[in-house]
Order: sequence, then C-alpha cells, then structure tokens
Amino acid sequence: MNNQKITTLNLNGIRSAQSKGLQDWVEKYDPDIICVQETKAQIEKLLPEQYTLPGYFHTFSCAEKPGYSGVGIYSKVKPKNTIHTCGLGWADREGRFILAEFAHINTKVVSLYLPSGTSGAHRQDLKYEMMDYLYQNHLSDWIANNESVIICGDWNIAHTPMDIKRAKQNEKNSGYLPEERAWLSQVLKLGYIDTFRACNPDDEVYSWWSFRGQARKNNVGWRIDYQIATPALKDHIISSSIDKDPLLSDHGPIRNEYHIDVITDTVSTI
Repeated sequence: MNNQKITTLNLNGIRSAQSKGLQDWVEKYDPDIICVQETKAQIEKLLPEQYTLPGYFHTFSCAEKPGYSGVGIYSKVKPKNTIHTCGLGWADREGRFILAEFAHINTKVVSLYLPSGTSGAHRQDLKYEMMDYLYQNHLSDWIANNESVIICGDWNIAHTPMDIKRAKQNEKNSGYLPEERAWLSQVLKLGYIDTFRACNPDDEVYSWWSFRGQARKNNVGWRIDYQIATPALKDHIISSSIDKDPLLSDHGPIRNEYHIDVITDTVSTI
C-alpha cells in the first residue's frame, strides 16, 4: 500500500460523466484518491447513484449557483480533515477549492478549479485575483512550512508552447496569456513540481480538447490540467500520464503514482 495512485479529472458535469462510464473507468484503474472539478451540481440534491463511487469516501465544495463549477475529492481512506474553502469569498461561493488532509500518507491533497477568463475582462480579472490570492495565502505558505501537498485540478493555464497545439494563434487568448504563464512560472520557481512535465519532459500531450472540429481526434488541445506537488514529494513521484480516452468529458484524466510511506494505524476505509 506504499504506492498511491492519484487521479484528477474535470468532469464537465458529474451526472454526465457518470452516464459516460466514470464508475467503470474508476474500477479499471483503481485510484486511491480522485480529485474532480466542474461537478456542475449541488450534490445534496442528487440521487446517490449520481455522485457516489463504491468503496470511496467523498467530499465536495459546491457552487451556490445551480449547475455551475464545483469540486470534490474521492478517497479510499477517510481524510483526517477537510477544508472546503480557500478564503476568497466569491471563489468559495463558486466552489473552486477543497483540501483533504490524509494522515496515513501525511499529505494534503487539493482539488482546484481556477476560473476561465474566456467570457470577458471581468472574469479574467477575477481569475488574476484568485491566482494572486492562492499564491500569497496558500502556495507560499506550503513551501515555507515544507509541507507535503499535491494540488490537483483544472488550472486553466497552458504553461509553455509544448502545452498547446497552436501556441502562436492563442497568445492573446485567456489560458495562454503571458501574465498567466508568467504566474505559473513563478509558482514553479517557488519549488513546486509540474509532475507530468517532470516525468515526461518532451511529450506534447494535452488534457483538454474542444468538442468542435474533431479536436480530440486530431489532438488539437491544451494541457491545462495538472498535479502540482511541493518539493517534499520530489523523490516520491513514480509516474504521470494523461488519458485521451475514454470520453468521460472534454478533459482527460491525469493519472499519477507516488511512492509514499503509509502509516497503517491511521487508515480508515469503507
């Protein structure tokens, strides 16, 4: 049980993903922890079969607005503690952050959904506000405290030309703006590890494809989903991959494996 399989996936609707085979996919790959984004649901209003996964605990942070945003974490081992907010009011009302602390691996796992700025300048400004807030109030602190943290999710930023199929054409588009890319570079300069890039330094692989124009089939995409780890986990990353299939949503799951010592007397499973 020393190896931990952690997956992150933007569901583009939890009910939709369930109808497209989410549970079958989970049974096939058997991850220990699953971070999800864009649940698009107020979980308490759903039927259990629409959001539960057999053998997993679950916890969610939902948007006040129905059918919008929302993040969650599934885990085989019950978290020691869960924090449903990052402290930025409007972002918390949109359900964009949840943190689960796992005593058995002495690690915090975050499911994060940064906003997109594609709908206009106001949303782009809010995106910058959340980026700055996370940097000042969480990302810097986790490094300073030498904590073991994995931030999983849809960051809505393609970092380098390797992470986007048509870089030049998108330089003025939200998700690939110079300011966004520079911010992510600053995050990595703190010591954070882009785990996929650390394991696959030369691979031009994407995690999101438009539903239009057969983008997924032609692999015209963006790598905007990440598992970003603190330096404390540098020597524990075994592998990282992005699944293009199956078609659970317009995003592909990021599947990582870490070698982390398990403290067995803290394990509480279903």
